[in-house]
Amino acid sequence: MSQTEFSCLVPDGHQTGITITVSAPYDSAIISEVESADEKMIELALKTAHECYKNKARWIPMPERINILQQLIGSMTEQQDFLALEAAREGGKPLADSQVEVARAIDGIKLCIETLRTDQGKVIPMNYSAASSHRVAFTRKEPIGVVVAISAFNHPLNLIIHQVAAAIAAGCPVIVKPASTTPLSCLRFVHLLHEAGLPKEWCQAFAIQDNALAEKLCTDPRVAFFSFIGSAKVGWFLRSKLAPGTRYALEHGGLAPVIVAEDSQINDAISPLVKGGFYHAGQVCVSVQRVFVHNSILSEFADEFANCAQQLIIGDPTHAETEIGPLIQHREVERVDQWVNEALEGGAELLCGGQKISDSCYAATVLLDPKPQANVSCREIFGPVVCLYGFDTLDEAITQANNTDFSFQGAVFTKNIDTALHVYSQLDASAIMLNDHTAFRVDGMPFAGLKHSGFGVGGIPYSMEDMQIEKMLVIKSDKLR
Repeated sequence: MSQTEFSCLVPDGHQTGITITVSAPYDSAIISEVESADEKMIELALKTAHECYKNKARWIPMPERINILQQLIGSMTEQQDFLALEAAREGGKPLADSQVEVARAIDGIKLCIETLRTDQGKVIPMNYSAASSHRVAFTRKEPIGVVVAISAFNHPLNLIIHQVAAAIAAGCPVIVKPASTTPLSCLRFVHLLHEAGLPKEWCQAFAIQDNALAEKLCTDPRVAFFSFIGSAKVGWFLRSKLAPGTRYALEHGGLAPVIVAEDSQINDAISPLVKGGFYHAGQVCVSVQRVFVHNSILSEFADEFANCAQQLIIGDPTHAETEIGPLIQHREVERVDQWVNEALEGGAELLCGGQKISDSCYAATVLLDPKPQANVSCREIFGPVVCLYGFDTLDEAITQANNTDFSFQGAVFTKNIDTALHVYSQLDASAIMLNDHTAFRVDGMPFAGLKHSGFGVGGIPYSMEDMQIEKMLVIKSDKLR
């Protein structure tokens, strides 16, 4: 893609003269200069999207939407290796994991099509009382209106599929603002969407340097649905500023708890938990962060877990052998190091890691028994750090795991069905994984943060549901009996 294609993707847009430098997080090499939207550009995008929605004669029929998405699948499949390499370069996720992300993204578009083909309204009960007699009623799905999506850096392509492809499938005009650190995968995707036949005014994309302008974009009264993926602080703030009537979904982070019961097979738990804790250097909203292990197996578990963690290969995310890449920004490395040192000063035991590898990379770190009030215990780490805690009773572990304002996905390792069901019923989470890590996800499942972790339900079919309304028709006829 040429330099000019990294401009704001807004029909009839102007040159703003404002640019954002996109650098590789691993070595700070400059990848591209991306144009940033200004207030005039944002107003043009909102006006264009709103006009698309208001003019119902211009709505894109479902067969045409399906055809566009099918064409998109073809072009993305042809460029699969390129998209994965470029995503790894701009976002720092290791190439092997970025290849999985691109494959998921392509499958996500297929899921959009499958959802459309089975999407339907419902028949509303009538004719059961004098008031409802001689009537029949049903609903059908219609697009909710303009969708504005603000996305995060950690899955620079697949998150866009969940927000943008879902909106297009639902029939909504959409404006997307990717993370300023990883805008290129989003802009490439939107470019491919246009090439697949989508009119450009139906999907507009740009980076924004000024947070106040991002606020202006999502709080405009012409926005019908706001999709946000990012930090809780920003998400709840923007929610408080939304215009009356704007619906929304917020996906924030969590402090994913895992309970390893006394009867667990340690060898079965280590591999998935190491993967779930250090995948993308821990920069995932449901990364394994807190692991509660029964004291009878804690020593053996801790030794094996730390041994596996310190063998992970850290380095250039574009290399096939790399298992942990950089953190997204150098200041995040400094923050993680500060949190780890604070935990150690508070009495935690360092089992492995605990130091910066470079300005951009941090060692895979395992801490034993940090204090409950330590940052690593009560705030989302978003770095390659996993904390282990011992427990004597299951309820003790559950109480400690629930002692947080965040609630997303959790996990339990056990061979006992009663133990599994007890944890499932008592642990604060929207989803519990049995004998798997907390970061498991397929794109058709519900994905919901509770408490401070978010609002609404993600997952492609659920997002499409949010982006539509069910419009009812009630027919009265004396011929109906």
